[in-house]
Amino acid sequence: MNLDAYTRHERVKISGAEDGPLRGTVFSAKDNYDISGHRTGAGSPTWLQTHNKATKTAPAVQAMLDAGAMLLGKTLMDELAYGLTGRNVHYGTPANPAAPERVPGGSSSGSAAAVAGRACDFALGTDTGGSIRVPASYCGLFGMRPTHGRISTEGIVPLAPSFDTVGWFARDADLLERVGRALLDESAEPPEPARLLVATDAMRLADADVYSALLPWIGRAKSFFELAYDIEIAGAGLTDWVETFRTLSGAEAWSSLGQWIDEVQPRMAPDVAARFGFGKSVSPAAVAEHTGRREAIRKRMAELMTEGTILCIPSAATPAPLREDDEATFDRVRQRTLPLTCIAGLAGLPQISLPAGFAQDAPVGVSFIAPAGEDAMLLNFVRLLTSASEPEPEADAKPEA
Repeated sequence: MNLDAYTRHERVKISGAEDGPLRGTVFSAKDNYDISGHRTGAGSPTWLQTHNKATKTAPAVQAMLDAGAMLLGKTLMDELAYGLTGRNVHYGTPANPAAPERVPGGSSSGSAAAVAGRACDFALGTDTGGSIRVPASYCGLFGMRPTHGRISTEGIVPLAPSFDTVGWFARDADLLERVGRALLDESAEPPEPARLLVATDAMRLADADVYSALLPWIGRAKSFFELAYDIEIAGAGLTDWVETFRTLSGAEAWSSLGQWIDEVQPRMAPDVAARFGFGKSVSPAAVAEHTGRREAIRKRMAELMTEGTILCIPSAATPAPLREDDEATFDRVRQRTLPLTCIAGLAGLPQISLPAGFAQDAPVGVSFIAPAGEDAMLLNFVRLLTSASEPEPEADAKPEA
């Protein structure tokens, strides 16, 4: 299969250290990471043309090289990282090896395609509003978004800095954890989680067949804990959380890139241009209002996510859209997905999506979220969960709306 996963403007291959915990592995990096001596394209031909070669390698990439992994190349991405589908009007859409008639998800689309298509062992991407978690779900991969600020985003083209994180994909939980430990610089044995919360309001947002695919994993996860509860995060209020995410991330995106957009007038896809246009229109009063709302959301999540807690939600509400779907369908899927992905983003929490099964003959993912800073615990839990026996089915009734 032609993966269409890698950039054409830069061919990058760098050997890793002779020894290290990732020696013998091969990785790729999204094209918003700087690599010394190479150009960063950020999914935009105009960005590529208006920026010089990087003079320093992003710390996250350097950490992988220092751990012994070999960098194979830079991967395609949604334009300026402002998308969730994997489509790029300038460079095309990478393949989804797990569902070839469907999009791979974005904005870390090429990184997901490269791992799912076995071109590399793992890949770095970034996650602002779901750009690791959604492609992981769509392509049947493990994908992690860490605690916000836990891993340096230096040397990465910014989008919305208070939401931007490093992220990574792997085909198994063992390698996901090994990569995480190298990025997090974690060597101590992590503690075991103490309780599980299953977010019923989040589960109600998923298609019925997606929820059915998640049920065995919910049952398996509950079997790990003496304390397991069904809870409501915010009820119908999750849709309000999306507006807070959209307002704040849009304003930050314009703050990060608006001056360049005004000065250069880049060629942009209509949907990407519309998102930046919205960000430009956000008033200081709206930013202040939604900053207060985010603080209330963080307080609510801190109350739920006490030490040792694991929260279970769907990774995405639907399987990946078909490549041939129209723009209205892509927009509907985006609007249904953001109420799930905004939870960890607004609260700054670590989240892992893992393959849960199939709906409509396409992969779907289940996600687990941990308290801020408990990334190592979350990685270890997911490894143990996936190494256990086959999951036991949970009751098949979807939570009522």
